[in-house]
Amino acid sequence: MKKLPLHRNVWTVGFTSFFTDISSEMIINTLPLFLSQTLKVKANTIGLIEGVAESTASLLKIFSGWLSDRLRMRKGLALLGYTLSALSKPFFLGADHWLTAAFARWGDRVGKGIRTAPRDALVADSIPPQSRGLAFGFHRAMDTAGAFVGLAVALGLIWRLQGASVDLKATTFRTLVLVSLVPAFLAVLVLLLGARDVKIEGGGERPKFGFRGLGKEFLFFLMVVGIFELGNSSDAFLVLRLQNLGLSVTGIMATLIGFNFLYTLVSTPAGILSDRIGRKRVLCGGFLLYIIVYAGFALSDKALPAVIFYLLYGLYYGLTYGTAKALVADAVEPRLRGIAFGTYNAILGLSDLPASLLAGVLWSGLGPWKGFGPRAPFLFGALTAFIALVLLLSWKPQKQEKNL
Repeated sequence: MKKLPLHRNVWTVGFTSFFTDISSEMIINTLPLFLSQTLKVKANTIGLIEGVAESTASLLKIFSGWLSDRLRMRKGLALLGYTLSALSKPFFLGADHWLTAAFARWGDRVGKGIRTAPRDALVADSIPPQSRGLAFGFHRAMDTAGAFVGLAVALGLIWRLQGASVDLKATTFRTLVLVSLVPAFLAVLVLLLGARDVKIEGGGERPKFGFRGLGKEFLFFLMVVGIFELGNSSDAFLVLRLQNLGLSVTGIMATLIGFNFLYTLVSTPAGILSDRIGRKRVLCGGFLLYIIVYAGFALSDKALPAVIFYLLYGLYYGLTYGTAKALVADAVEPRLRGIAFGTYNAILGLSDLPASLLAGVLWSGLGPWKGFGPRAPFLFGALTAFIALVLLLSWKPQKQEKNL
């Protein structure tokens, strides 16, 4: 078997994300069930919690990315972020009100906001242009493999503690949180011992805070991403939709395991494909698949078709997430990668607040979408994704890298 041509930082960041996602996925996918069933929180409030969580992280991503460029330091900021996320998780153990759970969730996202851009820039700094798709695809594969393992462990614990019960018990959720602490702190240890800062190519003046240096073409790409994300509400609504169609907690967990298996399987080959045929083509294919998935969720009236569409959702993730990050690295100067990744990731997160709030409103059947019920958020998501796909097809950047 041919050895993957990857720098030690790519391997280290990959395993750090692997352990982090084992921990996070045990919590994040059961949290909406805990909120709705145990704490009796309404869908629009769940949307608010998720939206604020991602928006909080987003503002930090921009600043943290710029700071990593300014200081020319990636590892230290990434390590701080992973540590804060690990320290926030024990607070879920005492959550008996939605505000307590919300603050624990927001604390975790603060850590994510600090670590994401420096981590992505560290990966980009450590790999040559012709292998960036491979590197980011591998990272996504490791990240998602962790999610697969975390969900498998969660499913086993849920089955052992409460069988095939439709509702998630509070004691079961807190057991999941307790077990998740082990991989969370193991991730911090791996990054601390394994990663090394590398010299940033290009030199030049250390960047001031701002977006002008990123260029109009890159900013147009960010606009496309923003439009797409406006309809891409929290995946918590997909979980709630599966439950709405009658799927049990164990059935939902099994579906999520299948989703993450396909996501893991596709990510690295998709990254390699983007190295060969270009990032834009692979992203367009992913956007088209997303439209099919969200339209399918809207039209499904039974659990089985929705489960199939959720599995296809894993293919969408595998095609797009690593590819998009490789595109960001291609499109800007090395000295601006931190703020470029911070801005890109911030667009994803800042869009999540209006997207999740809007999804909660649409789900509740308010406004012109009255009568569509739980189908409405997914119809809206398919529409915004179609608009973004048309704009992406029209985007013709002057290629700084051949893979754009």
